[in-house]
Amino acid sequence: MGLCVGKPANVAHVSSTQLTKDAINQRERKQEPRPAKTSADEGLNRPNNLKAFTLNDLKAATKNFRSENLIGEGGFGRVYKGWIDESTFAPAKPGTGLVVAVKVLKSESYQGHREWLTEVDYMGMLRHKNLVKLIGYCQEYESRLLVYEFMPKGSLENHLFRKGVEPVAWATRMHIAIDVAQGLCFLHSKEPSVIYRDLKASNILLCSEFTARLSDFGLARNGPVGDNTHVSTRVVGTSGYAAPEYVATGHLTTNNDVYSFGVVLLELLSGRRAIADERGVEETLVDWVKPFLNENRGVFRIMDTRLGGRYSKKGAQAVAALALRCLHKDPKYRPTMAEVVASLEEIMSSPKSLPEVSSLGVKPLIDLNNKF
Repeated sequence: MGLCVGKPANVAHVSSTQLTKDAINQRERKQEPRPAKTSADEGLNRPNNLKAFTLNDLKAATKNFRSENLIGEGGFGRVYKGWIDESTFAPAKPGTGLVVAVKVLKSESYQGHREWLTEVDYMGMLRHKNLVKLIGYCQEYESRLLVYEFMPKGSLENHLFRKGVEPVAWATRMHIAIDVAQGLCFLHSKEPSVIYRDLKASNILLCSEFTARLSDFGLARNGPVGDNTHVSTRVVGTSGYAAPEYVATGHLTTNNDVYSFGVVLLELLSGRRAIADERGVEETLVDWVKPFLNENRGVFRIMDTRLGGRYSKKGAQAVAALALRCLHKDPKYRPTMAEVVASLEEIMSSPKSLPEVSSLGVKPLIDLNNKF
């Protein structure tokens, strides 16, 4: 779900790349205790509408977790394709019933039991067209599994960065941006707000029609309530996406998600990862775009060459300007996700009637350093 990106006390004079490497190494060296043996529902504190599967159910649904049903693997564990009855959720034969994705958490995974519980708690309560649907879970002794709706197009990460994959069209990229923005807007509108905390291309999953949905809620937290301006937490997330003020202080607000969304917008524009390794030197996407957006038409120099120039020029300029607002160095000047949704919908609905580039802020940015 996410990697630790640093400790607040150690960030004053190091680059984000150095910070991330040091923190990840620390996290990897620190072994979390294995969860205690528990019954199926122990530790689930909130009411939810999820199905409590048995381990035998999920073994049957995935044909005993056969290798040919393996569809993903990461630090958290493995994901298998399975089949269940649409009405009863009982195991079904391959090719029949409802296709599901079964995530099997490693018992020694850095995500840990606490993040597994967070995922179950939040996704058991939250329902929205731009959030992946969690169907159920399994907790038997040391086994921790999650059962999701199957997303046949996989992750945005695969479509943007994997070699040999057909390029995502400009209009599709913009619809994906709107979908993600609407998902975040929904989370931020809750009372208290829900801060996603781990927005990245690999956590944006796509259905057969390329509708985007947010997945993996193990790092989510409730936002501040009452007169509180922030929530103080240990710094977690994914390098390249985390807001600098959050990395530096551990102060969590919805503005942190807005910053991460700005990075995703740059990925959609450029087709480049949030952190790229060029000849052994890591550079964040935000740092890479700075010199280009300091030029009048620099946005066209960062555009994904796989688009072949087939995109709205004014639309690209407007999206780049919106990304800059999301990435503003001072979080109080970032837009809300509701404002982001409105801006993107306006860009998509009337691309030929956009304001001049200069009014959008994509002309040379004299005070560029204050934007990031």
